[in-house]
Amino acid sequence: MSVTDALALPKSLLVLGGTSEIGLATARRLIARGARTVWLAGRPSPALDRAAEDLRALGADVRTVGFDALDPAAHEAALGKVFAEGPVDLVLLAFGVLGDQAHDEREPLRAVRVAQTNYTGAVCAGLIAASALQSQGHGSLVVLSATAGERARRADFIYGSSKAGLDTFAQGLGDALYGTGVRVMVVRPAFVRTRMTAGRPREPFATTPQAVATAIELGLRRGSETVWVPGVLRLVTAALRHAPRALLRRLPL
Repeated sequence: MSVTDALALPKSLLVLGGTSEIGLATARRLIARGARTVWLAGRPSPALDRAAEDLRALGADVRTVGFDALDPAAHEAALGKVFAEGPVDLVLLAFGVLGDQAHDEREPLRAVRVAQTNYTGAVCAGLIAASALQSQGHGSLVVLSATAGERARRADFIYGSSKAGLDTFAQGLGDALYGTGVRVMVVRPAFVRTRMTAGRPREPFATTPQAVATAIELGLRRGSETVWVPGVLRLVTAALRHAPRALLRRLPL
């Protein structure tokens, strides 16, 4: 991929997780930078319809398509419908669930649902999206990971393990696609203040959907493979990654 291609922002994008606050913040930012076609993929709902209307008001051609992370057998048909309508410059994999660690530990099927949504569903959708981008000869796949996947924490190891698996998958997929004209960018935000995290204690380095969207734009412009939000987390997590487990158990993580 040339430097010019790496710096070009997308004119068309597909948001997998069409009601995701980070996904929508990114779509708004890219529309302001010239994106004109947006697909929002999610379970049909009034919320998905409202999200589409809000983006249409910004001047974009916005369409919706049914998509459920927990129904991987239907992913190929859903994404195929999008790519059949024309090229897609960017696929943003933005769906995921936090779960409830305390309840999920006692009810394993709830923990499985977190893993299936965040990892299994993402693997299926990610591979299908990558194949479609490769067939058209260009494009980017942006995967929303999380710093929680960097090191197991007592407070959220079920969610964190699913994001760790997703992160490793996305890195490997990026390596597999190297030189094809398709690239993968992994985004690792800290705790993001959204509706999904409302009521949870605020963590250090907490960020916002808008800040993540800004970081995604910058990463696309730079041709980055990994983006941390905020950037200082690259150093913090590097230290935590090598900290003894006995020490981590004593930290308020």
